[in-house]
Amino acid sequence: MRGALALLLGLEEDMEVVAQVSAGDRIVPEALVSRPDVALLDIELPGRSGLDAAADLRTEVPDCRVLILTTFGRPGYLRRAMEAGAAGFLVKDGPVEDLAEAIRRVLRGETVIDPALAAAALSAGPSPLTARERDVLNASVDGATVSDIAGKLHLSESTVRNYLSSAIGKTGTRNRMEAVRSARQQGWL
Repeated sequence: MRGALALLLGLEEDMEVVAQVSAGDRIVPEALVSRPDVALLDIELPGRSGLDAAADLRTEVPDCRVLILTTFGRPGYLRRAMEAGAAGFLVKDGPVEDLAEAIRRVLRGETVIDPALAAAALSAGPSPLTARERDVLNASVDGATVSDIAGKLHLSESTVRNYLSSAIGKTGTRNRMEAVRSARQQGWL
């Protein structure tokens, strides 16, 4: 998909694709070298999420505008993308001409958001999870024990249990794996 998009965008007279990367942890290093005007990022990437990379680009390459293009059109992701400094958020189901125009608009300083997703995000409200609750849920994704999570996040085991309990309550689920699943479906993780 990345290669096809790059090829199609490269056909636009006023656009040049200066770099392509396949992993989220390669975005910032490549942007520091190629200095793009606009970075077109997905959310789910190996190595690091596009949302995390967007936040880092805002700091490391402040002149680069970020446009998120994803199949994951979830209100929580939109909110997180905007908090990370993204200038746009589109779902991958539109024609490439619309994407090219969105890139132009972002480059002009406009904010571009899929209208249906914007409406859904406004009605969904913000994530009820704190940053630390998100960290603990993210650390438990692979079935890590409370002890493993505590060591990874430099917290006590009782603090980890408290965060997990709070996240389970806020997501209305029965256990941490259900909480992770629910939070992911909402776009909070």
